[in-house]
Amino acid sequence: MAWVMLLVAGLLEVIWAYSMKLSDSFSKPIPSLITIVTMIASFGLLSMSMRTLPLGTAYTIWTGIGAVGAFVVGIVVLGEQVSVLRIAAAVLIVAGLVMMKLSSSH
Repeated sequence: MAWVMLLVAGLLEVIWAYSMKLSDSFSKPIPSLITIVTMIASFGLLSMSMRTLPLGTAYTIWTGIGAVGAFVVGIVVLGEQVSVLRIAAAVLIVAGLVMMKLSSSH
């Protein structure tokens, strides 16, 4: 169950990062509210997953899901630049996440 909570926490991190971009420095109320609510939910689920998962594993995977997810949203939704180096960097992050998961005893 801790892994499911961590996955959802990571996905919520992507949502709050995207909604923060849409909030225009918190000047738009609806995206700002979505940012705050999903941020709190993401932190809460991360915290609950850390009851059983090691800190280093949970935090690394949470930030990795957020980083790669925000990267994908930036390209697919916001039309941000795609380059070989950016894709290679994302692949390396995913490889690190897989290694972190495989190295965890939980």
